[in-house]
Amino acid sequence: MTSLLFLLLLAALGWFWFDSLRALEIARNAGKRACSDANVQFLDDTVANIALALVRDKAGRRALRRTYRFEFSETGNSRLEGRLTLLGDKIESVTMEPYQILP
Repeated sequence: MTSLLFLLLLAALGWFWFDSLRALEIARNAGKRACSDANVQFLDDTVANIALALVRDKAGRRALRRTYRFEFSETGNSRLEGRLTLLGDKIESVTMEPYQILP
């Protein structure tokens, strides 16, 4: 019985790991797209997970809400912060620090 519980726990951890990798890739692509749309540089080609919560979606199902941060620059000389939130595998919001729009 103990080995069955161990295998179930191991399977749950494996699912969480692969789901987190998939969400990270979605977040990275969303950050790149947001920067491209705003005509700024997406720095370091990465995002970092800063929050994780179990919440309910609009249909009442439980889902993981993950918040990521990324850095961008309008000139290449500064680093500004952006944040994006995923609910499950859907982008919930993208926010970026105010920046100067260059001609």
